[in-house]
Amino acid sequence: MVTEEALVERLRDGDPEALAALFDRHGDRIYNHCFRATGDWGEAEDATSTVFLEVWRHRRRVRLHDGSALPWLYGVATNVCRNLTRSRRRRLRALAALPRPEPVPDHAERVADRLGSTARMAAVLAAIDDLPPREREVLGLVAWSGLTYEQAAAALDVPVGTVRSRLSRARARLTDLTDRGESDD
Repeated sequence: MVTEEALVERLRDGDPEALAALFDRHGDRIYNHCFRATGDWGEAEDATSTVFLEVWRHRRRVRLHDGSALPWLYGVATNVCRNLTRSRRRRLRALAALPRPEPVPDHAERVADRLGSTARMAAVLAAIDDLPPREREVLGLVAWSGLTYEQAAAALDVPVGTVRSRLSRARARLTDLTDRGESDD
């Protein structure tokens, strides 16, 4: 098996097969990270494609952390998802200003499993959405994507102590938010 260092070196030299190999190794993880960040399967697919397009465009900037490009890829994915979320908010604000047509029944029961998982993720993201953006990013990288504090620090280009404190604050706020949400029921 080719090492990550060798793949990155080939990628920096412009070898598209190296990009394909990195995608094969890490595409699923990046896709899952993008889904957790966006809460939408379609947007996660678009985000994953954009991540690897950005990797190709900026292939000479790829950084390894402990012999792996994955933390750097998570950093790129975090930025891509942040931009997509901003664009979505702008689009939703613009749509909210338009007159609303009468609702049309949705015949999506054939895809209920997929919609169910999207709805569950939307509920989780609604609670997480109240967290400050920097805390959401650390939570996504460490708790959901399984990065170590050091890898998350490398992905976000911040000190390890900053990752620890952001994650601690995020967990405390999330506990408080979920406790309040349960008491509202």
